[in-house]
Amino acid sequence: MDFHDYLRSKKIDPEIFKKLAEEQYCEWEIIFNRIHPESFTQQKLFLINQVRRKYHLKEISQEKKATAPKTIGSEIKILNPKTN
Repeated sequence: MDFHDYLRSKKIDPEIFKKLAEEQYCEWEIIFNRIHPESFTQQKLFLINQVRRKYHLKEISQEKKATAPKTIGSEIKILNPKTN
């Protein structure tokens, strides 16, 4: 996984992030390439949430709207009590 894919998985638009906060983007990319992605997430979790709010990936939110909600009612079977 490269840094670009990582940002997309965190719902951050990498192009906008790089364009508007190039210094922070480059700094994070260097750190990301040196450590494991999970370690990076733990290290930058609070900052990732702030960046996600600023540079939110719009494609993900559109995909979620397109999927139909799942119905649970058809899966439930009502059992009648036994009578002797």
